[in-house]
Amino acid sequence: MFKKIAAAFTAAKHSVDDGKFMQEELMTQADYDFINFVSEHQKSYGTVAEFNFRKAQFARATAEINELNAENGTATYGHNFMSDWTHEEYKRLLGYRPEMKSPNNKVLDYDPSTIGESINWKTKGAVTAVKNQGQCGSCWAFSTTGSVEGADQIAGGDLTSLSEQQLMDCSKAEGNMGCNGGLMDNAFKYVEKHPLETEEAYPYKMRTGSRCEAKGTGVGHISGFSDVRTDNAEALKAALMKGPVSIAIEADKSVFQRYTGGVITSRACGKKLDHGVLAVGFDTEANGEEYFLVKNSWGASWGVDGYVKISAASSNVCGILSAPCQPAA
Repeated sequence: MFKKIAAAFTAAKHSVDDGKFMQEELMTQADYDFINFVSEHQKSYGTVAEFNFRKAQFARATAEINELNAENGTATYGHNFMSDWTHEEYKRLLGYRPEMKSPNNKVLDYDPSTIGESINWKTKGAVTAVKNQGQCGSCWAFSTTGSVEGADQIAGGDLTSLSEQQLMDCSKAEGNMGCNGGLMDNAFKYVEKHPLETEEAYPYKMRTGSRCEAKGTGVGHISGFSDVRTDNAEALKAALMKGPVSIAIEADKSVFQRYTGGVITSRACGKKLDHGVLAVGFDTEANGEEYFLVKNSWGASWGVDGYVKISAASSNVCGILSAPCQPAA
């Protein structure tokens, strides 16, 4: 595979001059890095022009990664499957629509004395495997199923992977728009009346269906949902003691997109909410940095096996404290 890509790359680096092929230059380390990326992620480009365009996007990503790592922060950054994407392609993943949100009179009270030193619902068996929304703005649906899956398991049920596709096809009346975005709040309103079917019964298609195909055999139930007090790290911790929490963050910055490890503490992450994810716990690093553990929906090859650690400081990094909400089983 590598040899075939290298051969194609060398051919792309020739130009025609007086009817003779002239090699422009030998392959550089950057060229080899791009070839390795193409091979690792099984990329395929139809034309030389497309190949060179994607190589330019990869070079831009490399520059961003080097700049981020040079800051010597508490997180690390590197390439992933999106390193040849444009910013516009990346934004297709970001489907949280804050303008849809309406006031919720149900706000969880919290007792600081209930907050432990840490909690991790992944290791406690209340979190399904990392899923992949693909190039569809359905993040809100994945955040919703994640918190409902957790609430059901903690209430004494089995851990069952639930259907995002049902939410995409069937919660339009509540205001959601499938791949064009939505809100976890709107999705919870739907689930209050229409239990979610399993992933197996109503599988994900990475597109919005023209009609609802729910069969009325849902197993994912909630009795209601509440907002968590905003801009308050202790309130989010208290909610997490009860179960996973649906949260919204800003994810359109390279500090999030290129994340590979550690704790994101940078204010460059932003607070303009555009992506729905799932908080599944909190803990403290060996260096004393407190963090929230967050499950993303971009597959297990992103971040650390599909997860990211975001600072639990009061500065509301990535907007993580801006719009948390939690269902009740």
